[in-house]
Amino acid sequence: MKVLVTGGAGYIGSHVVRHLLEDGHDVVVYDNLSTGHAWAVGDATLIEADLADRERLGSVIQAGAFDGVLHFAAHIVVPESVTDPVRYYANNTCNTLNLLQCCQQAGVRFFVFSSTAAVYGIPATASVSEDAPLQPINPYGASKMMSERMLMDVGAACGLRYVSLRYFNVAGADPEGRIGQATPDATHLIKVACQAALGQRDGVTVYGTDYATADGTCERDYIHVEDLAAAHVRALDYLEAGGRSQILNCGYGHAYSVLQVLEAVKRISGVDFPVHHGDRRAGDPPALMADAERIREVLGWHPQRDDLDQIVRHALAWERHGQSQPWGPRDQAHVD
Repeated sequence: MKVLVTGGAGYIGSHVVRHLLEDGHDVVVYDNLSTGHAWAVGDATLIEADLADRERLGSVIQAGAFDGVLHFAAHIVVPESVTDPVRYYANNTCNTLNLLQCCQQAGVRFFVFSSTAAVYGIPATASVSEDAPLQPINPYGASKMMSERMLMDVGAACGLRYVSLRYFNVAGADPEGRIGQATPDATHLIKVACQAALGQRDGVTVYGTDYATADGTCERDYIHVEDLAAAHVRALDYLEAGGRSQILNCGYGHAYSVLQVLEAVKRISGVDFPVHHGDRRAGDPPALMADAERIREVLGWHPQRDDLDQIVRHALAWERHGQSQPWGPRDQAHVD
C-alpha cells in the first residue's frame, strides 16, 4: 500500500516506518521535525511540514493517493500538558481534525491512530480493558480522547475504517541499533535511567513514593517499541483485509514499579547511579496495566519481546552506541 505516516521521524513513528518499508509498502513521512530526526525515516520520502498548515497538508494528501494514514504526530509529556494545555489541544486535537478533514476529502480508506492509556485516567481495576470508562486526569489524555471521538464520528460518516491503538508505556530500541529514542529532553523513565547509568545525567528522580502500590511508586505496563511497531503493521493489514474499526490496548498485561525498573537498569548496566525522591507530578495515575486480550484476538498479534531485561538492554545499547547507527544522517528522498 501507499501510506502517509505523520510524525514518522519520531521515536515510535520511525520504528513503524522501518517495519512498513521492510514489508514493501510505499511510505511517505510528514513531520515538522520538532522532536524527530530526518535520518530516522530511512529510505522513506520525507516531507518536512506541519499539520497545522492545512493547505499544505491537504495538497499532499490529495496528490499522494494514499491508501492509508498512520498518525503519530503529537505532544506527549503529561506534566507539560497540565501546565500548557492549550498547546496540547492545538497540536493533538486540532491538528488531528485537520488531518481527518483532509483524509475525508481525499477518500483515504484506512487510518491507524496513535492513542494512549492516559484516556483511562485512574481506572477502577488494576487491569484496564478497552471498555473501561474514559476519564482522563490530564490534558494529554483528554486531547487524545477527543481525537478518538472525532475519528469514530468521521469513520461513521464517510466509511473511513480505523484502528486506534492505546499505548501503555513504550520503551526499548531497534535491536540492531539503527534507531531508538532520540527525542530531545525525553522524559521516559527507562531512557532517563539508561542515560544516568552512562553518566549522561546526574541521576534519576522518582516522582512520588507514597502511592497505593506495592513499593509506593507508580506501576506501569512497559511494551517494547518493536512489538508496538509490529502491532501497527498488523492493524494496517487487518484493515486492508476488510476488518471493521477497532480500539485496542497495546501492552503486555503486567506492570513494573518505578523502583523495579531502576533496579533492572542498575543490574544490567552494572552502575549504581544516584536515585532521588521527589514530589508527585501532576497528572500521574498510580498504576496502569493493559488487558491486552482483544488485540491478540483481533489482530493475531503475539509479542516477541515481553521481557523487561531485554527492553532495558536494547535501550541501554542505543544510548551507548546510537550515534553510529547504520541508518544515520545520510542522503535520502527529502521534499522540503
